[in-house]
Amino acid sequence: MQTIDQDREMDYFHEKCKEYNLNITPQRITIYKELLQARNHPSVDVLFKQVRQILPNISFDTVNRTLITFSEIGIIDVVEGYGNPKRFDPDTKRHHHFWCTKCNKIIDIYHEAWDDLEVPADFGHEISSVHNKKVVLEGVCESCK
Repeated sequence: MQTIDQDREMDYFHEKCKEYNLNITPQRITIYKELLQARNHPSVDVLFKQVRQILPNISFDTVNRTLITFSEIGIIDVVEGYGNPKRFDPDTKRHHHFWCTKCNKIIDIYHEAWDDLEVPADFGHEISSVHNKKVVLEGVCESCK
């Protein structure tokens, strides 16, 4: 797992908020900082509980809408849950994921050989777009084996 330089990320957060004319509110700052510290690809529920310890009056809807806004402006990624709740990733650098089907842990994988995988020419279906080109491996993690 790569570490995140929080000062640099907060500078980037401020730049992106200004670029998209978003007010830099205490709620947005707290949500972003908590996500940066989490490093476990939290769901909205998990992040809401963490943020609520700091901002007791914040609503679930505020946290949810803020995370969606952050993903729309490109400062976080959404990790689809395949039937489970969406999870959020503050690391927007190119990487892939391993999802443990037993404990639901998501582990970052940095493997350049997977970065430019191509759809086989004989795939047979008409592809209109390929999103993010992220490899997601599923299985049982070391801890759950």
